[in-house]
Amino acid sequence: MEATVKKYQQKFKKVKDDMDRWDDLQTRLISQFRNASSIIGRLQLLEDPKNYGSLKNIDNIKDSIFGKQMESLQMIVLSMNKTLEELNSIILSLAKTYRDAKQQLKGGSIQFSMKQLNQRIGIKPSIADCLEGLRLLLEMYQSEYLLKSSVISALASLALKPSVSDLHAFERLLVDQPNIPKEEVQSIYDVIFAEEIC
Repeated sequence: MEATVKKYQQKFKKVKDDMDRWDDLQTRLISQFRNASSIIGRLQLLEDPKNYGSLKNIDNIKDSIFGKQMESLQMIVLSMNKTLEELNSIILSLAKTYRDAKQQLKGGSIQFSMKQLNQRIGIKPSIADCLEGLRLLLEMYQSEYLLKSSVISALASLALKPSVSDLHAFERLLVDQPNIPKEEVQSIYDVIFAEEIC
């Protein structure tokens, strides 16, 4: 049983690597979102000919600048979608880790009873703690991915009818990551690696 717990702890170390990668992609996505928000904010200003001052006499200046901004926005949205794909690959990795952990119990040569699954040796986690921790992490990150996907999808509609308050609200959602409570993630790791903390 102790060997099984050690295998699960290794899985948690791999999950931690995925979570670190998520954090890097999160930073990139926020930067991309802020760039897109800036362009969306400018689009409204570019619609008003008064904002061109002496440049308004240049032929097609409004269409040219507006077109360039739309082009830039399109490139940023494509980049954001690639970042979302990379975030999704992390979700797939977390799902595989959880699936493998469950399969390890079913396909192993030792069949554990419910009592054994919940049994702790000293301060080491139980097998049930490990499985539940992996399940919770997968659930949190899946929910956060779905939220991010929805926010990025909604960004396209904001380009047509810009609302500064909506942009700020969406940015807050991306930054805060409400589906991944840091304290809860830390408490899962505290249980799994309690022996290393002591």
